[in-house]
Amino acid sequence: MSTAPAEIPLIELRGVTKVYGQGQAAFHALRGIDLTIHEGEFVAIMGPSGSGKSTVMNILGCLDTPTGGGYVFRGARVEQLTRRQRALVRRHYLGFVFQGFNLLARTSAVENVELPLLYRGEPHSVRRKAALAALESVGLSGWEGHTSAELSGGQQQRVAIARALVSNPVLLLADEPTGNLDTQRSREIMELLAALNRDKGLTVVLVTHESEMAHYAKRVVHFLDGLVDRDHRNGGAH
Repeated sequence: MSTAPAEIPLIELRGVTKVYGQGQAAFHALRGIDLTIHEGEFVAIMGPSGSGKSTVMNILGCLDTPTGGGYVFRGARVEQLTRRQRALVRRHYLGFVFQGFNLLARTSAVENVELPLLYRGEPHSVRRKAALAALESVGLSGWEGHTSAELSGGQQQRVAIARALVSNPVLLLADEPTGNLDTQRSREIMELLAALNRDKGLTVVLVTHESEMAHYAKRVVHFLDGLVDRDHRNGGAH
């Protein structure tokens, strides 16, 4: 997948639908979504439970495929890719941060961060150098040898963000990344994501149900009943 010209959007969803089940039991999670995101944007996706926001995140992350419509990522038709090709897109272009930090409990911070590069087959020296740099970028220099049990919730989420960054993704997908954190730690994580977007130009798509967290984004897309209800610039972005 070659680098796309700047005028080509990073992400285009065109009439995307997603149906789970069949017949009378069918649930229409998405009913025809059109959404365009350009490189360098910081977009928050909001909506009540069942609105389709998590379904969209799974499709953007190549973890699921649309029932109908098209998903274009950097000019490539994702719904036409094989399972293996979608896995390669995830491995080389995407970074994921979840509400649960998903760290290996008895493994050091630096070893957790190295994991994506281990899956790529990178040699140890390359993995370690990149992981240390990623931990430094999230303010965790000096914590490399600590296990998850020795880190606070906020620090664990920073390790998770470093793990998402270590492979130099073009898109960071953050699904309720502050859901398990207190207010102060939540603000620190959102300030970090905003700084990565502002200073490094990283494209960030955030799913959140908290208005305060959405204020850190430059743009907010509201979902309702499987459709885009509102899409607006965020004047209160940090």
